[in-house]
Amino acid sequence: MIFDTIAAIATPIGTGGISVIRVSGSEAIEKVNQIFKGKNLLKAKTHTASYGHILNEDGSYLDEVVVTLFKGPKSFTAEDVVEISTHGGMLITQKVLERVLDQGIRLAEPGEFTKRAYLNGRIDLVQAEAVMDIIHASNDNAIKVANKALSKTTSAMVEALKQKILTLIAQIEVNIDYPEYDDAVVMSKEIIYPVVIELIDEMNDILKHSQKTRIIREGVKTVIVGRPNVGKSSLLNTLLDEERAIVSDIEGTTRDTIDAFVNLGGITLHLIDTAGIRKTVDKIEQIGVERSLKALEEAELVLLVLDLSQNLKDEDKELLEKTKDYPRVIIGNKKDLDKKLEIQTEVEISTLQKEGFKILENAILKTLDMHELTEKDFNYLSNVRHIQKLKEAKNSLESVIDAIHQEMPVDLYAVDLTNAFYRLGDIVGDTHYGDLLNELFSKFCLGK
Repeated sequence: MIFDTIAAIATPIGTGGISVIRVSGSEAIEKVNQIFKGKNLLKAKTHTASYGHILNEDGSYLDEVVVTLFKGPKSFTAEDVVEISTHGGMLITQKVLERVLDQGIRLAEPGEFTKRAYLNGRIDLVQAEAVMDIIHASNDNAIKVANKALSKTTSAMVEALKQKILTLIAQIEVNIDYPEYDDAVVMSKEIIYPVVIELIDEMNDILKHSQKTRIIREGVKTVIVGRPNVGKSSLLNTLLDEERAIVSDIEGTTRDTIDAFVNLGGITLHLIDTAGIRKTVDKIEQIGVERSLKALEEAELVLLVLDLSQNLKDEDKELLEKTKDYPRVIIGNKKDLDKKLEIQTEVEISTLQKEGFKILENAILKTLDMHELTEKDFNYLSNVRHIQKLKEAKNSLESVIDAIHQEMPVDLYAVDLTNAFYRLGDIVGDTHYGDLLNELFSKFCLGK
């Protein structure tokens, strides 16, 4: 596949030691060589670096650079790629890029380098998305998940499912198109049924474990709830190790939700500190309570804070009831004071003295079933799009089972089997949809 030649700044914009300008396309080496004073790049070997200068239009030196060549197909895009390492100033980087573009090279669109790598068969769609997952990873475990996808381990799992379905489709088609073949296995519902059931069970297992992998990649929406003045904001500040939320003895100090992120045991918690939930006549506080209840509806984990130094109040009882169906950790705060709370909490902490937080971390990880991660946990689907496509494939296979129960002709099974095959193909990018690709790659930065 032949594309025009593109270029973009591949490093963050700003002042630094170096900046890198990436150029990719069939004319990349020739065009850069026209403005490069140093070794003749047309004669340089692949995967070598050459010292020299980028020239102004009048032949004077613009910047001292190192140019690295990656000749296709052994490059990221599978095309000829040139990377120009310039001094890391904003102005000089922009001027070098302008000189490159002056040679008839087009400015790359966001994500276009990775898109070309995919379209040229260098990587599949799962690997392409993993590139951005690595860039945006918020913890070490998220990097592990992305690297599994980048190394095609995740894709291999999907391809194995595809091959099993393809074998079924092929055998059915042989029966339909070539019934005269004596050595062909006659595909009956008795043969197809157990294979499809096994595939559905395998997909259910993947979906079950993928929820854990998705949490590793995306983090957990964690809502801190409790009545006013139990120490919700103090808990947030202690977890973050910074004074993010205002803390005071005045009830209703927190009047809106406060968002923050914390890495806890290799899992990212998207913490939301809510306004104290209680009945109030204060209009502003009422809005805060409504937003707190809205945040609670969307929570994946609830940290319910109670005051150990006080008796259980009606607001506490209401929140215990309201959150009973959520994954939650019931936290007793103010363990440094005399205990009056009548019920047992899962964890006792003191935000004032910063006690009990290791026990809290373990309780959170155990509630999420993330306390004993194994290497296998990093090799399931972590992307919402991937999970949805697998669900669609499973639905198609369940339609095959329905057709078998209704004793429909065997040749009709191939329709749903084919649909399942294509939905799995959507995950790795075997089926091309222009709008989908544009959507995915538009989220990339310019130099990727």
